Amino acid sequence: MLFRFIEIMTIILLLHTHYPKVFLSNFIEELVQIVNIKQMNSYKKFEIRKRDPDPKSVALLVIDIQNHFQSIARPILPALNSTIDLCRRSSVPVLFTRHCHKSPADYSMLYEWWNGEIIIDGTPDSQLIPDLHRSDSDSVILKNTYSAFRDTGLEERLKEMGVEEVIVSGVMTNLCCETTARDAFVRGFRVFFSTDATATSSSELHEATLKNMAFGFAYLVDCNSLQHSFSNSNN
Repeated sequence: MLFRFIEIMTIILLLHTHYPKVFLSNFIEELVQIVNIKQMNSYKKFEIRKRDPDPKSVALLVIDIQNHFQSIARPILPALNSTIDLCRRSSVPVLFTRHCHKSPADYSMLYEWWNGEIIIDGTPDSQLIPDLHRSDSDSVILKNTYSAFRDTGLEERLKEMGVEEVIVSGVMTNLCCETTARDAFVRGFRVFFSTDATATSSSELHEATLKNMAFGFAYLVDCNSLQHSFSNSNN
């Protein structure tokens, strides 16, 4: 690991002599994102229970992939879009959420907690990222707190669809994704939590959620395991 670190720093120093600071800054940012993604994909050490989702009774929840969270969401977008595509090919319904606030009446504790930095509906920040694999016919659930279930009608909609299981993906791992997963569990849904199609501000927070999910709330999955389980179900 030490030698790999020295090698990377040597490359950075060499680049510094030939390229402008803007390029170097972007390079370092990309490098950090790659390292974080690799760490986020390593979840086997947290796995306690194993189970495959049933494509006949599961739905994919894609949480808050909005412009406001672009810096966190973009590194996992390939894995997330792959997850969405996998679900579509297996006729698994995909539902998106969009976090936004319409008036002070729905700010609740978030306004205080985040020092007034909240997502106002109708602003560019509130819109879903354009590169997300979403079609016009997909359902978009509006939410104004961490849980996608609170006062949104999501539970009723899922039950009407015959959904008994949910796969949670999106951002942020330790806030809206974790809260939604916990809420789904206590409402009687079997929960699967994506490890490579969720992201947050640090690998430490990401891994803390994976530990909690695996211990008490959810089966951990990723693109590879979903592809394997859906392929077996279709055979």
